[in-house]
Amino acid sequence: MKKQELEKAVAILYDSQESSSPKVIASGKGEVAKKIIETAREAGVHIQEDANLVELLSKIDLGDEIPTELYQTVAEVLSFVYQVNDKFKEKMR
Repeated sequence: MKKQELEKAVAILYDSQESSSPKVIASGKGEVAKKIIETAREAGVHIQEDANLVELLSKIDLGDEIPTELYQTVAEVLSFVYQVNDKFKEKMR
């Protein structure tokens, strides 16, 4: 029998007025991950699925900024999220 993988989720927040880089604000697996995802969906936050990035980000302590080694990857994800948000705003007009 194949071992079932637990679902993992990490939430990051970027506030340019508070910090120079994104911070990990929530992280968990199993039921906690499901709650993070559910809360994000309810808030209208775009969810980007990237198992490799989640694995890396899940190793960062809550409240800590992401390390510079992950800037490029996180920047790509944030860019995608901003594009999705802009398209959504255009549709709502």
